[in-house]
Amino acid sequence: MGCGQTGSVEPDGRVLICGGGIGGLSLALSLHAAGWTDLEVFEAAPRIEELGVGINLLPHAVRELTELGLADELAAAGLATAELVLCNKHGQHIWREPRGLAAGYRWPQYSIHRGRLLGLLHRAFLERLGKDRLHTGHRVVRAEDQTDAIGLHFTDRPPVRGDVVVGADGIHSAIRAQCYPDEGAVLWNGQTLWRSTAWAPPFLTGRSMVVLGYFGYRVVTYPISEPRADGLVLTNIVLEAQTAVGRPMPRHAWDHTADPDEPRARFGQLHFDWLDVAEIIDAVPIWWQYPMADRDPLPQWSFGRLTLLGDAAHPMYPVGSNGASQAILDARTLARSLTLQPNLEAAFADYEGVRRTATSAIVRSNRAVLSERCMELAEERAPDGFDDVSDVFAPGELEELSAEFRRIAGFDPTVLNERPSLSVAPRS
Repeated sequence: MGCGQTGSVEPDGRVLICGGGIGGLSLALSLHAAGWTDLEVFEAAPRIEELGVGINLLPHAVRELTELGLADELAAAGLATAELVLCNKHGQHIWREPRGLAAGYRWPQYSIHRGRLLGLLHRAFLERLGKDRLHTGHRVVRAEDQTDAIGLHFTDRPPVRGDVVVGADGIHSAIRAQCYPDEGAVLWNGQTLWRSTAWAPPFLTGRSMVVLGYFGYRVVTYPISEPRADGLVLTNIVLEAQTAVGRPMPRHAWDHTADPDEPRARFGQLHFDWLDVAEIIDAVPIWWQYPMADRDPLPQWSFGRLTLLGDAAHPMYPVGSNGASQAILDARTLARSLTLQPNLEAAFADYEGVRRTATSAIVRSNRAVLSERCMELAEERAPDGFDDVSDVFAPGELEELSAEFRRIAGFDPTVLNERPSLSVAPRS
């Protein structure tokens, strides 16, 4: 059965959330904070595990988690990012800017292990909602509109009835596939990503995020811990290369491991006096491999009693540190819309009106690598490097490129600092 037609239902009752990841748990916590009590989260994995590699949480997402009462937990789990440094393939600095509090935000930016972020959200869920509201090992296959409810069907348990279904079940969302059965597979741009973490020496400020190269040959690396006793820091590293010629798309699964010789062969020669990429590569214990993939923006997320959230709604390239941050913003906005709007139709319209336009713009800007546009221009204009970056860019050009991305991604410091809170008082 396909998705139903948009209807009018009171935004109250039982909310069924498909997916116990960052977006799904953030939504549950946000609804609970707004006074919702009948919430159920269904996760396909057999347990919530602290797996993955490093991610960055931008200040707009940190604000939302702070307003959920998780500021101390975030500070303990992550490392406040001090700066972003963009470089060409020769290791020459193109652009350097402060991040977080140093950039004028009221909230930090954090570099954090994805598993630790998921872990703190999971613990908060258990403390606030209880273990009986989170059901692991249950894979959703479809939702079914009924006269006065919506049924959620699984591969391994009887159906569950509720008033609202939220598909937060990732880039391979069963709920999205039901609503768009002809969409097909994810869209691969021909690039492969190798991701991992390794204990390595700190570089630059010790809290710097570095992006080096250009789209098609790129290194992203940053620390996600304080130094341990021997001075080494847990360092996230992502290597990206154009690999499509003569090859099929790599398997799109979080646990797909890779032959370490391939990333080493492509990037193992990168030694700079301020950053030794090869040294980090040699310290990596295991590589995970993914295609760089996304999907086209959708014309509609909500149908009848269901809607989409996070990667199920707007999967995007991992460019500009936006994936997890945007899922958190979705969750907070949807909780607010469901709480304040007079009926479900109005709530979904409000939610989509805010989030669908914003995330569609980010999907497109990530395809154009807008967050790192200066690196693309440096490769086009000065592929052999430069003596002075001012010879490559016009006065003010670098500043405007940076500001443009902040506006599109929704974390311009003035706008973020001054906009009203998304929190709502608990309903009576």
